Amino acid sequence: MFGDMGKMLQLVGRIKTELPAMKEKLASSQFTSEAGGGAVAVTVNGKGRVAEIKISPEAMADGDAAMLADIIKAAVAAAQEQASVAAAEAMKELTGGMEIPGLEGLL
Repeated sequence: MFGDMGKMLQLVGRIKTELPAMKEKLASSQFTSEAGGGAVAVTVNGKGRVAEIKISPEAMADGDAAMLADIIKAAVAAAQEQASVAAAEAMKELTGGMEIPGLEGLL
């Protein structure tokens, strides 16, 4: 029983030490996704915030604003999912695979 408590305390210490650097690394990471066959490319940062949107001239030439909006939303969602997966993997690495409720929101 006390061995498990010791491991938990070590893990808490490790998280407190390594979390700030991991947050910084993740925040400076970028994730890009394309949609509409490359008509739109969206880049988000590690927090899932949109950093850049590129729209091809061909996508603009069609003039279908509703379709373009759907393509942009799809690209944003895919890039944000990449960022979310990266954050989950980083947290899993930090905790040694142990799932600790409430930690997912720290990154």
